[in-house]
Amino acid sequence: MATVETRAITKRFDGGNAVDGIDLAVREAEFLVLLGPSGSGKTTLLRMIAGLETPSSGAILVDGRDVTELPPRERNMAMVFQSYALYPHLTVFGNIAFPLEGQRMPHDQVAEKVGWAAKLFGIDHLLMRKPRQLSGGERQRVALARAVVRQPVVFLLDEPLSNLDAKLRTSARDELQQFQRRLATTTIYVTHDQIEALGLGDRIVILNHGHIHQIGTPKEVYEHPADMFVATFIGSPPMNMMEQHGLVTGFRPEHFLPREAYPADEAVTSFPLQVTRIENLGSDRLVYGVLEPPLPPVKAISRIPCTVTVPIEAGARYGFVVRSRDLRHFDPQSGRRHETH
Repeated sequence: MATVETRAITKRFDGGNAVDGIDLAVREAEFLVLLGPSGSGKTTLLRMIAGLETPSSGAILVDGRDVTELPPRERNMAMVFQSYALYPHLTVFGNIAFPLEGQRMPHDQVAEKVGWAAKLFGIDHLLMRKPRQLSGGERQRVALARAVVRQPVVFLLDEPLSNLDAKLRTSARDELQQFQRRLATTTIYVTHDQIEALGLGDRIVILNHGHIHQIGTPKEVYEHPADMFVATFIGSPPMNMMEQHGLVTGFRPEHFLPREAYPADEAVTSFPLQVTRIENLGSDRLVYGVLEPPLPPVKAISRIPCTVTVPIEAGARYGFVVRSRDLRHFDPQSGRRHETH
């Protein structure tokens, strides 16, 4: 286990700063997720921590020791890439053993460690196969086993599940989190997928254009977004937004429901909705519409759970509401959340 810290870390390219003065502290045994859209700087930040990119300025510390100038092999970190980067000519055993053989470890110890790592990921029966004979999920496990076998102090994972299909990605997410908890190894995970971030992370770092917008638990970044970027980037469908009384008011689609969905004594704010389209998804309904006068005409989405059976039809107008405690307010100039008391 180890702590990882970046101090004012910056990476400059010809087009500008890919990472711009980021201060970050990763705790021991934490599963920290770097989340952001393409071009946000998350992979560049991960590669600088790994030693694969040289910072333009700033420092990287592991357990308080400055490793900024150290090459990757001296940082005792293991990185799993999106492509898995398996050697096609080697067996599964050979791929997992590769980093150990590079350390000139005795053969009997190599076999013991490979067996331990392969059993941990349930691939001990595949040791004699080549990567081309494996499924996507099996290749991903081999890449993780190769990272684990060195027993590094930090795991660095760059979108390792992105090549898996949706069903396999869900099960792999669960397994990955269990492995990380069992090994208690500090882990930094890069993704652009908010579902992965919310499902895996102890904390999430939300990045855009090389800057951190918010660091918090999944619950914190979802329920109390620091600014309008976080509010609209996290959540599917994203938070509804509208200008009102000099502020931007936001509310989640699952909080925007017909009046009948809430108790009569619940404090609510009304937003009449002219319904334009409905998607029945089985577990819930997505209701698309326009907020009508006296409000400015703004598009909005409601996510109604199947337990709320109020009939809704396209083309009709309904009295939708949001509980007052579920409203979020933002400054229209800075985009920052406006605290209300």
